[in-house]
Amino acid sequence: MRLNAKQIAAYTGGQFLVDPIDASALMTGITWDSREVRPGWLYVALPGERVDGHQFVEAALRAGAAGALVTDAPSQSCALLARELGAAIIEVPNTASAITDLARAWRSHLRGRVIGLTGSVGKTTTKNLTRDVCAAYGSVVATKANQNNELGVPRTLLNADPETAVVVVEMGMRGLGQIAELCDFVRPVWGLITNVGESHIELLGSRENIARAKSELFEALPAGVGRAFANLDDDFATFMAERGRLSERSVALSGFAGHPDAALRGALERESAACDQAVWAEDVSLDAEGRPRFTLCARDAADHDDGALFATVERVPCALSLTGAHNVDNACAAASVGFALGLDLATIAAALGASVPEPGRQEIIAARGGFTVINDAYNASPDSMRASLATFAATDVAGRCIAVLGDMGELGSFAPACHEGVGAAAASHHLDKLICIGELARHIAAGAEAAGMDAARISRADTVADVLEELDALLEPGDAVLVKASHFMGLTRIVEGLVN
Repeated sequence: MRLNAKQIAAYTGGQFLVDPIDASALMTGITWDSREVRPGWLYVALPGERVDGHQFVEAALRAGAAGALVTDAPSQSCALLARELGAAIIEVPNTASAITDLARAWRSHLRGRVIGLTGSVGKTTTKNLTRDVCAAYGSVVATKANQNNELGVPRTLLNADPETAVVVVEMGMRGLGQIAELCDFVRPVWGLITNVGESHIELLGSRENIARAKSELFEALPAGVGRAFANLDDDFATFMAERGRLSERSVALSGFAGHPDAALRGALERESAACDQAVWAEDVSLDAEGRPRFTLCARDAADHDDGALFATVERVPCALSLTGAHNVDNACAAASVGFALGLDLATIAAALGASVPEPGRQEIIAARGGFTVINDAYNASPDSMRASLATFAATDVAGRCIAVLGDMGELGSFAPACHEGVGAAAASHHLDKLICIGELARHIAAGAEAAGMDAARISRADTVADVLEELDALLEPGDAVLVKASHFMGLTRIVEGLVN
């Protein structure tokens, strides 16, 4: 972001309560956390349930903020400090809306390609892989962590400069119309949907409704110049392409698939009139630590002859630092973006291999006690639970395999059945111990036992302290512990207790 105080006031419908010493000076960053403020940034005072950002305006100014957006008039001492420092204080009707207003205006300054990315599972990992692949093409700004909501999305745009080559915007949603609202000011030119799973089924009621919500990204892509990236292994890929009227609006379609090319071949044949590029994986295997090794394949199908769809295919070996077979899908999604940008497959494969996981997402930690902790406690859904368990089961462990699984959120009336399904999945893998923490996780335990897992290997816990006490008596050198649940369960405390 590079906007001056006059522009900020104009774009947000604000008025100056304290005039800046230089209204033409550019502000180069934005935050609503006074601890993050850097000299020359704009601080936004957001009201909160527990803490009101207006209490920290003075702290932000002392940290170097060149301006502040507020809805409440500052105290006399705060206004005096702003005048002394030459900073602006701008009153706006709503500070949260003002962030979106700024992003909407700033979007017109961006000359690079803006890519919207959504999906039920794997959004953040795919965003990170896409970011790392695009870095081989040019300068990149991507959503930080999983800041994919009404605040994080506009901030991603505002973090970009006009010269930024690619902006990767992760978009989350909790209902119909929310992706459309984000796209209204993000205005993505390219859009990628990882998959359609069961996340948010509580609010949307069915996977078909989830697909409708996700397809709002495809619907927003500009006619004639847009490009959609669809997971051809997903059973809703065609549905979402049709919802987006891609062929009718001349929006190009790239397909990707993380599984052997038989499924891809059929999907491409069905979509041959619209799908002009494809990226997929062949010969997928996992090493002793559960990291995928595969052949990355790509084909520009725009000029294929009937019956020779795969006559000219590029292939290169690819090895991921991430663990889990499910990350092959995420890697192929990111590779399809790189391929559409014109990068060669060897460059794409190198970027994929160098990408590392974020903390809390299949993060492998060697504990001082000689055992290994797999920290996957950042978030969870039925699909990601099953994928994480499969990855854990494929890992070469010297000792015992112990899974600590907690509640999954946003499943509504489907919650008991979804948790029981995860329990059945756990029973299908070799686990020496399954510890279930939380009220809903009791259904995981029940599902595992119903699927044939020995009840003696299943335990139920109510608190983090209970889990740590059990693990303290159980763990030995060479053992491995998987920790996974939705973020609200706070199971990172178990990871911290084990590691520290």
